[in-house]
Amino acid sequence: MDGDLLVRRGGTGRPLVLVHGLMGRGSTWSRQWPWLARHGEVYTYDAPWHRGREVLDPHPVGTERFVADLADAVESLGGPVVLVGHSMGGLHSWCLAAARPDLVAGVVVEDMAPDFRGRTTGPWEPWLHALPDEFTSATQVFDEFGPVAGQYFLDAFDRTPTGWRLHGEPRRWVEIAAEWGTRDYWTQWRAVSAPVLLLEAGDSVTPPGQMAAMARTGRRATYRQVPGAGHLIHDDAPRKYRDAVEAFLSAFPAGA
Repeated sequence: MDGDLLVRRGGTGRPLVLVHGLMGRGSTWSRQWPWLARHGEVYTYDAPWHRGREVLDPHPVGTERFVADLADAVESLGGPVVLVGHSMGGLHSWCLAAARPDLVAGVVVEDMAPDFRGRTTGPWEPWLHALPDEFTSATQVFDEFGPVAGQYFLDAFDRTPTGWRLHGEPRRWVEIAAEWGTRDYWTQWRAVSAPVLLLEAGDSVTPPGQMAAMARTGRRATYRQVPGAGHLIHDDAPRKYRDAVEAFLSAFPAGA
């Protein structure tokens, strides 16, 4: 992959690359990139298996595949970047920071933890596989996902002449999540030398206490919990998210 899967969204200075979560897409950051553009040159990124229903990836599903692909995208920008990651995107961002510190100046990790071992996708799979192949109205999407996640998925799904459809294969999304139940990423986390902002939702999907433990074991980590917010902190509590991220980004020299 090269820079063609990075979409420039505005701004100047240090590149900020926005890395979405599982079942997301770069377009889901549309409510954030206008203010982020005051802090750097903003790019969005679509991860493998999230690039459109017809876009296949020949590699086996795995964290290392995601990290290598993200590295290629970041490397195309020619200098160290700040990665702003949600959920799965936060995991892949800190794994890249651990493996390639030359590429990463800082990381925002939103509601993601290193160790989901023992958890299975069993309770989630029937719901995912029961989703319609195509939603025929925005109302149908909001009815399925609620107001916050509904807008997120409207932004992510493939647009068709008759509605919206899933932008990847559910079986691949299940494989991605299933891997997290078989391994942990503490080693990668402890290897991160760049500054990191950890944001945990009040109604978090992460195992209790893990993100606080990340703050204690990280080299340059700042931890904030956002009471009352769900997993999509950036859309569910946008003012609190913005305040925390802007404070973090203000530590980087302007234009650096």
